[in-house]
Amino acid sequence: MVKHKLKTIVPMQEEDEAIERGIDQDPDTFDPRDGFEHLKPVKLNLRGRPVGSGQKTQLTVRLDNDIISSFKATGSGWQTRLNDALKDWLKHHRPSELS
Repeated sequence: MVKHKLKTIVPMQEEDEAIERGIDQDPDTFDPRDGFEHLKPVKLNLRGRPVGSGQKTQLTVRLDNDIISSFKATGSGWQTRLNDALKDWLKHHRPSELS
């Protein structure tokens, strides 16, 4: 069985220019991009978590269960409150004092 391959014939530069001139002169030709100025621009909805501020570092740390339970009992945002409590402690103490 003979297999036929389709080959795309690309026009030469002169032929392409002649085709373009013919398209420009045709009264029925329109630019499909015309008439869409009134539409709103597309807003991309990015998936996943939003990009962070870059001012925080993800860390794995082991804390006592009672500390975690106390902060979790305060509801949503407990990790932020834990971070704020540590910041407040650093305002009044130096980590070197613990050694």
